[in-house]
Amino acid sequence: MSASTGTRALAEFVAGLGYEDIPRSVIEGTKDLFVDWMGSALAGRGARPVAALEQFAAEMGPGGGPSEILHSGERSTSPLFAALINGAASHVAEQDDVHNGSVFHPGTVVFPAALAVAQAEGLSGRALLESAVAGYEVGIRVGEFLGRSHYRTFHTTGTAGTLASAAAVSKLLDLDADGTQHALGTAGTQAAGLWEFLRDAADSKQLHTAKAAADGLLSAYLARSGVTAARRILEGAQGLAAGMSTDADPARLTDGLGTRWATIETSYKWHASCRHTHPAADALQSLMHREQLSPNQIAGVTARVHQGAIDVLGQVVEPGSVHQAKFSMGTVLGLIAVHGRAGLDDFEQYSLEDARVTEIRKRVRMVLDPEVDAEYPRRWIGKVDVETTDGRLLSARVEVPKGDPGNSLSRAELVEKAVRLAAYRGAATEAQVREAAEKIWQIDSVEVVGNVVQR
Repeated sequence: MSASTGTRALAEFVAGLGYEDIPRSVIEGTKDLFVDWMGSALAGRGARPVAALEQFAAEMGPGGGPSEILHSGERSTSPLFAALINGAASHVAEQDDVHNGSVFHPGTVVFPAALAVAQAEGLSGRALLESAVAGYEVGIRVGEFLGRSHYRTFHTTGTAGTLASAAAVSKLLDLDADGTQHALGTAGTQAAGLWEFLRDAADSKQLHTAKAAADGLLSAYLARSGVTAARRILEGAQGLAAGMSTDADPARLTDGLGTRWATIETSYKWHASCRHTHPAADALQSLMHREQLSPNQIAGVTARVHQGAIDVLGQVVEPGSVHQAKFSMGTVLGLIAVHGRAGLDDFEQYSLEDARVTEIRKRVRMVLDPEVDAEYPRRWIGKVDVETTDGRLLSARVEVPKGDPGNSLSRAELVEKAVRLAAYRGAATEAQVREAAEKIWQIDSVEVVGNVVQR
């Protein structure tokens, strides 16, 4: 590694990264992340913000193009608009991957841009995988660098995600370190995404990922054309950290760069809700099973959480939409208590309309737990206390939520999850999803990346 620090070090890492430098376990893990992302991208079909962006693309973009819109069997477009639409679509179901330490969803911003460009430029499956790793490694480190203070106001996937996308596309375009540094600078000056949307049950979260994927792509292409940018966009006196963080840690940008593969630290989401709800959901699920409790035996539930959960979920008291319900701890635990799960169909059918779920929601509270908060974001411990109607106080704890490294999903579980996601709005058949997954697992032997989903 170079002695460079900060933005330059990341640029040198991306420019110097070769497929042979990446351990086989990371390559195979990246394929699994690709399969998982595909499922989420298919699940976004027909969602309001996705449909709006598709309409925008129809009005402002080309009539066709080399890059696939995953959930559409008929339409393709330019790489920019494909990244925009697929980036939005893959963040609708709230089941796309997440890296705990950076509190960042890499797949929803990296794969839309990388796939679109690989298809447009006629590149190989190896190049696509290599670029995805570059995007994950950069984006995760930027998220870790920006810290917990950043996440209180900014949606890290919208901010760090723009640089992640730029890194992935810079790799595909074979930019040198200078060009990649300019791409990161242009990405950083566009990085945005604010949590205020949650208070209004607004659609902005999907716009964050759409723009992060597309703006990162734009940044790399502009760098290839000679557009210059700030060289110290992350650590500079008026860079991202200066404007968006009070606890930024520059050491996180180069932590184990080239030896610690953060890509395979990424978690899969099992429940169809905000990741901050998952540890408590797993703990309550365990407790309900262990004690053979029924919902009508629950007098109250206390979720013991980290401050980040309170910052994000605390804004949703009475959800007004299905998507907002995914950010309601009470609703998620209500679904677990009443229906035993919190999947896509459960949210659609029960999150707003089931009186039993609503009743449990009203009995749930979150409290800051010092141990849980001290471990976050390195570990996401789940703790719940349940008071029963007959006066008992029951507790459960989960050390490693389902989907985290150490309690990950098998390839069979990833495919089953993708099949469910694709079926959610009829974007692809089970056979099409299974065929696509097999294709992704063999993609490093593909000379030119074509459509992922064959129809």
